[in-house]
Amino acid sequence: MEDGTTSPETTEPAHPLTRAMVLLFLLTALMSLGYGSVFTLLADIRDKYGFTDSQVGLIAFAGLFTGVLGQLFLARFSDRGYAVVMMRVGIATAAFGMLWMTFATPLWQWIAARLLLGLGSGMVGPAIRRVIIARDPQRVGANLGRQTAFDVAGFVLGPALAAGLAQVFGLRAPFIFLTVAYVAAIFFVGRITTAADAAASEITRTKHPSLLRLPAMQSALFAAIAFYLTIGMFEALWSILLRDLDAETWLIGVTLSVFTIPMIIFAPKGGALAQKIGPIRVVTISVTVAAIATCLYGFLPLWFLIVISGVHAIADAYTMPANQVAVAVSTPPDQLAAGQGLLGATGLAVAAASAIIGSVIYDAFGRATIFTGTAVLMMICLGIARWRWNAQPALHDITG
Repeated sequence: MEDGTTSPETTEPAHPLTRAMVLLFLLTALMSLGYGSVFTLLADIRDKYGFTDSQVGLIAFAGLFTGVLGQLFLARFSDRGYAVVMMRVGIATAAFGMLWMTFATPLWQWIAARLLLGLGSGMVGPAIRRVIIARDPQRVGANLGRQTAFDVAGFVLGPALAAGLAQVFGLRAPFIFLTVAYVAAIFFVGRITTAADAAASEITRTKHPSLLRLPAMQSALFAAIAFYLTIGMFEALWSILLRDLDAETWLIGVTLSVFTIPMIIFAPKGGALAQKIGPIRVVTISVTVAAIATCLYGFLPLWFLIVISGVHAIADAYTMPANQVAVAVSTPPDQLAAGQGLLGATGLAVAAASAIIGSVIYDAFGRATIFTGTAVLMMICLGIARWRWNAQPALHDITG
């Protein structure tokens, strides 16, 4: 089956990489910067305020919960001509959450502040991707890949920035810095052209079946599940796995940092390739490579694992933007943000569930069981993704 026949939004001409597009990428990095910073400081928050590990887990979960809700239920407003408004409101919500963290003391305040940060991020993400897709359909794959690179770069920079500010100026300093940065970003959003919003408001809206009933969307979501299964597992178990293999703390930190470098370098190439040859073809190869790597984590010695993780990172750099391209061509033009929100919410939910369940299985049965089982489940999801993709009669052509 061909990947598509019509453009997802033909009301706008192609654009080069403009200042507005760069601002969108920088905004993506800034929102990820905040997420990464808070995760880094959770241990310090626990120690300073006397919280238990489970209470700190509630703080972390709160942001994931509202992030899922925001992407599921608020992304649709970006499809109705309010993408820039959603960005502004989302950033303001996140800024208020950060500001609250500078004063929070009891547990309920930390949870409430984290809820606001997650909700704001959940509003901003789909709106950004909606504008990126609508502004330049001919280069949507490469642009989504660039956004992925900025997203990863922000999340990587966040821990170092937060740790440095907290060490020099105290625990509250990172939250003050990010509050100021978010407030400044609200004004920069005004520089993003609203042409995409105007185009969105002009689209004739017709009744569509639920996105979940579209075979291509089902395919894209199963491909995303395959991807986020290993992402959640990696985040929860990688440090523990290496420590159990007698790795030093510095080596664990280096591997976590190095793992992100291929994501930054290769994600734009992955998005462009997905647009050129079709996202399901890219995902088939990249998820298969990732599944093989995941399986090998259960058996190989330390240094072989580190080498394999580099190959895994390159595969993920192709999978992540390819998933976003798959959703872009699977959704009607007036539901672009809703589709991206559904993808993001699915990813957050699957990663969180796999991290929790994976940790339990690892403790009970060891690394061979959990990593082999995850690899098998990834390949099952990939098989379903290919089956549902081929069941879709026609898709939107974004190859220009």
